[in-house]
Amino acid sequence: MYHSKYKAKKTEVDGIKFMSEAEANRYVDLKRLQRAGHIKHLSLQPRFMLQEGFVNVHTGKKERMIEYVADFMYLENNVIIVEDCKGFKTSDYKIKRKLFIHQYQDKYKHIET
Repeated sequence: MYHSKYKAKKTEVDGIKFMSEAEANRYVDLKRLQRAGHIKHLSLQPRFMLQEGFVNVHTGKKERMIEYVADFMYLENNVIIVEDCKGFKTSDYKIKRKLFIHQYQDKYKHIET
């Protein structure tokens, strides 16, 4: 059994490997809500570009784009929800979350569980 440095236990549900039990449990809940018709279009690991890649004019080095990868995305009451299941909020996550909200708040509602 593998534990991450944040003590999360990788868990598999429906042949899908999740990074934590909490994320796997939330997936089961969301699948149940989708079957009941409360949510639609559930997707896993949606990716959002926060900054395009670029070439540093001073060094000539190519810098990769910055992406935010959420845990789930679905439609609820005609609102697109982007959801993250975080036990421990890293500094990278906190920065990317803020950039995501700033860039996409007019299109998506972001929630944490």
